[in-house]
Amino acid sequence: MITRSQVPEAVCAVAERLESADFKAYLVGGCVRDLLINKPPKDWDITTNATPEEIQSLYAEDETYCNNDYGTVGVKNDDTEDERLKVVEVTPYRTESGYSDARRPDAVQFGVSLAEDLARRDFTVNAIAYQPSDGAVVDQFDGLTDLKERRLRAVGTADERFTEDALRMMRAVRLAAELDFVIEAETMAAITRHNTQLTKISIERIAGEWLRLIDSPTPMQGMVFLERLGLLEHFIPEFTASIGCEQGGIHAFD
Repeated sequence: MITRSQVPEAVCAVAERLESADFKAYLVGGCVRDLLINKPPKDWDITTNATPEEIQSLYAEDETYCNNDYGTVGVKNDDTEDERLKVVEVTPYRTESGYSDARRPDAVQFGVSLAEDLARRDFTVNAIAYQPSDGAVVDQFDGLTDLKERRLRAVGTADERFTEDALRMMRAVRLAAELDFVIEAETMAAITRHNTQLTKISIERIAGEWLRLIDSPTPMQGMVFLERLGLLEHFIPEFTASIGCEQGGIHAFD
């Protein structure tokens, strides 16, 4: 499990300031997942029951910024050379609804519970919350078991998660390649059912996931997933033509 010593002091300081003002503060998302598998987090995210205005009221005007529709407040930390800690993002608990572009919610609602916030997330391994102040772990979707089994599984109903945000299909494959995880059967089936939704996503966002996949420890595993799940044909169809095309001479693979 996670110990407080694994969490940088700059992150703990933000959580402590929220809790000193009688708000809740939990680490959530990829940083919790990575800590649980002893992998250095790339960034740090905190979720809280405070509103964006309440978060910013705890700091001087030039110490934070908030310029997005999701209520995320960036708490600046100029006293570090670690790029991952220069900004600690704090986001209120929220629910989302209406995904007309298959990517972004049409409406965001604050003032909800931690349980409701975790229920909107993509995969169970990303829906685990950790409270630095007392070491409490909130795991309402059994993400800890999925981490142990090295398995990616959608939160709740997989069909809903992928129709909300079609980029999650690419993210599933990229995470499987980065973490060397398998994708759970129903999650895979849902991706296959909704793979055409990927055409609604901008090529820049797809490319971001693609490049991270190629740079992962197991890019070939990712390529196999992309082809078998029917995603590859929707952004690099030229690759599909090369699958099963035998070569002679010095080339060992199709």
